[in-house]
Amino acid sequence: MIRKIIKIDQEKCNGCGACAEACHEGAIEMVNGKAVLTREDYCDGLGDCLPACPTNAITFEEREAPAYNETAVLAAKQKKNPVKLPCGCPGTNSKSIKRETAVCSSTAAPGNVASQLMQWPVQIKLVPVNAPYFDGANLLIAADCTAYAYGNFHNEFIRNRITLVGCPKLDEGDYAEKLTQIIANNDIKSVTIVRMEVPCCGGIENAAKRALMASGKFIPWQVVTISTDGRKLE
Repeated sequence: MIRKIIKIDQEKCNGCGACAEACHEGAIEMVNGKAVLTREDYCDGLGDCLPACPTNAITFEEREAPAYNETAVLAAKQKKNPVKLPCGCPGTNSKSIKRETAVCSSTAAPGNVASQLMQWPVQIKLVPVNAPYFDGANLLIAADCTAYAYGNFHNEFIRNRITLVGCPKLDEGDYAEKLTQIIANNDIKSVTIVRMEVPCCGGIENAAKRALMASGKFIPWQVVTISTDGRKLE
């Protein structure tokens, strides 16, 4: 497949090893004192290694390369560091968040806008399919940029909803299968899809719509589009 992948200029490389340390996937190794992309299928093409290089020896290129293999990367990490907490990563532990009062931004103290988030985690890929907070939930499926672009996002969208976020442009794979499982296996009351106006953001809308259809359920749903300058488009 043709995809974006890093390129290392061997003449510019000074062998410092900073890029190999910055590459969380383990795609770069030091060979004979130089940085080498030894596993193309480990390179996700996001370029965490670029800012680490002091000589600017690393750039992006688009060429024929194997697809990023997240499963192989995770297996390699597990093999390298087998010791882990019994419960897994603490950041992925599923939990509900109880709010004593639903404080609106308009009534909150100046500079103290209350969070309306009702659960953790929020990333589509991390959230458990059968988490108890899905029971009777009004579901929010949002492109992650929307929360940054729209100032009243917490009070208007997150409030009283279970929130799932993702970026179809950067995340590997399709959300539709997992969203279908969430909707089909839980008592979801409604679905609100919030996306940016940019074309690539249509991926999260399409995935949510396909999930609704595949679930076999008739659930009220709506799509809200946010402009890049932070307006809600009608």
